[in-house]
Amino acid sequence: MKEALMNVSARTVLIVGGTTGIGRALAQRFVDAGSTVVVGGRNTDQVEGLETVRVDVTDPASILTARDEVLSKHPELDVVVTMSGVMLTEDLRDPGHITQAETTIAVNLLGTIRVIDAFTPHLLGRGTGDIITVSSGIGFLPFPLMATYGASKAAVHSYTESLRSHLAGTGITVTELVPPAVANAGQEKLNPNALPMGDFLDEVLGQLTQNPTPNELVVERAKALRWAEHDDTYAELLAARSQALSNLPGR
Repeated sequence: MKEALMNVSARTVLIVGGTTGIGRALAQRFVDAGSTVVVGGRNTDQVEGLETVRVDVTDPASILTARDEVLSKHPELDVVVTMSGVMLTEDLRDPGHITQAETTIAVNLLGTIRVIDAFTPHLLGRGTGDIITVSSGIGFLPFPLMATYGASKAAVHSYTESLRSHLAGTGITVTELVPPAVANAGQEKLNPNALPMGDFLDEVLGQLTQNPTPNELVVERAKALRWAEHDDTYAELLAARSQALSNLPGR
């Protein structure tokens, strides 16, 4: 647990990967709470009503350019949320899946690390701030149809734990958001039981503003995934989730 709650009002927030989905909806929640928000991503033209910055997290130069642009306009930046991600299906019997695997790692894991690296010196210089990473329930209980996605999110979780230790005592807090399936960006088609976006964010903001704020924001729907090994339900749930492999061609 952290020593205090996270204030979501009167902050200056950058959300990388916030042009659609959870990121875009979270950006609006920060705005509604009275914060200044900049949304970063590759397709900023689709964002209306918010300041944007173009950034491709697979391109180190793009990240540094975006950083300089944001900090020149907002030297008071004190919250960085990194949530760029892709969810790609893979057939691990086909060696050609390496293309999807490489893309997934480049965006989900290396993209997260690069964004954090770009802004950590600024936050250290301020002596205060918040970093929010986004893993996934799939990082704790795999969905075998998206093998590398789950692996990348497990890595984001582990990296976040280490980052928190590295930044202890600096005034920078590190929070991990662990979403379940949320009804957004096509997930409702893959999973009709996906949690509605509004309900998800209500829980997230409720946890984010707890005193103290948890290190991990795990909504009720994500707890079965997060704690499957602890609850001794892992094998059963993994077997059920593996049934989706039958949708692959030739299975």
